[in-house]
Amino acid sequence: MRQMARRGFVAGAAGMVAGMTASVAGAAEALAVPREAPVPSGAGASPGPGVNLPRVARREMRGMWVATVANIDWPSAPGLTAAAQQAELIAYLDEAVDRRLNAVVLQVRPTADALWPSSYEPWAQYLTGVQGKNPGWDPLGTAVREAHRRGLELHAWFNPYRVANHTDPSRLVPTHPARLHPDWVLPYGGKLYYNPGLPEVRRFVQDAMLDAVRRYDIDAVHWDDYFYPYPVAGQVFADDATYAKYGAGFPDKAAWRRDNTDKLVREMSAGIKKIKKHVQFGISPFGVWRNAGTDPLGSDTRAGVQTYDDLHADTRGWVKKGWIDYICPQIYWNIGFAAADYAKLVPWWDAVVRGTGVNLFVGEALYKGGDPAQPAAWQDPAELSRHIDLAAGYDQVRGHVYFSGKDVVTDRAGMMARVVADHYRSRVRPPR
Repeated sequence: MRQMARRGFVAGAAGMVAGMTASVAGAAEALAVPREAPVPSGAGASPGPGVNLPRVARREMRGMWVATVANIDWPSAPGLTAAAQQAELIAYLDEAVDRRLNAVVLQVRPTADALWPSSYEPWAQYLTGVQGKNPGWDPLGTAVREAHRRGLELHAWFNPYRVANHTDPSRLVPTHPARLHPDWVLPYGGKLYYNPGLPEVRRFVQDAMLDAVRRYDIDAVHWDDYFYPYPVAGQVFADDATYAKYGAGFPDKAAWRRDNTDKLVREMSAGIKKIKKHVQFGISPFGVWRNAGTDPLGSDTRAGVQTYDDLHADTRGWVKKGWIDYICPQIYWNIGFAAADYAKLVPWWDAVVRGTGVNLFVGEALYKGGDPAQPAAWQDPAELSRHIDLAAGYDQVRGHVYFSGKDVVTDRAGMMARVVADHYRSRVRPPR
């Protein structure tokens, strides 16, 4: 689950725009290397000192998430001028190039709204501070164009069902679909959600997301870990009436809910490929599908949340059925963490994707680095570099994505700098 605490964005974002031309030129020069040849199974770490092998470097994902919900990463605050917003966005793209990353996963539909001029949903309030207010520019269009100029992929990150981080529909703009169709919405855990059990909801949210696929040259549609909401003690997601209407033939409500999520994933996958076959579909779930104590097919973990049971998301099944192009589990724990050990989850996911043709990327908790509330491992600047070393021993792991953008920039514990120095000595292309 994403940590919602935010820290300030580095000063000088606007100044980085002045260096945009030089950065783009540098990115173009870096991309002049020939396409990489495959390397042996288990490879992936950087070559030893004095060895430069750019022609045999394996393609790998090196990405970072840039979150817009609650202004976690970008924009640093609502209500900035269009120029300031653009400057901050470009600063993130330039940072990705400087860190030798090759993909930015930008959140463009944080709360049933849009960071592009959508005909389905209002402008996101995180831009101007007012939902539905035109910010005076096209953030998604600009992000795609400027990312590609720098040799970066742009993965458009959507949240399917979250409507608001509050439960008051009257705070939504009057034309919001959730106000026009109040029967679509359920309050839960202090938030508003679209009801995943309604066929009309599933159709609408897909149409809203596919609008961006049609209109922009995005490289991927990306979803994170939110499907049915995370459980909240003492609260009930009130979909009994929907289950009574549509749940015939299922053994229980949990099975029906999983089928609803399956339908969303399967239909979205088909919709993307129908519009643009080359656009990838990737999902970044919570790192534990099921514990082995619950299911012998599960991982050797004792996690308090299991996506199959608690979020009604059969993440393992989506891989096995080939509905997605990549999976990026959020393995947000250190090596040796008792309840969910990074060193146990990586081989489990490696085995899950083997033979499926689905790429495996690992979501990394850079935000934990240097956080005094975290275990001792997260105070060691080498922790994430050890993650990369460990994952390099599993040939199905095709890269890593770091949460989140502001932590790539500020790098409180020096973990990102260590990863770059140890593993990202030259730029490479993402897998395809």
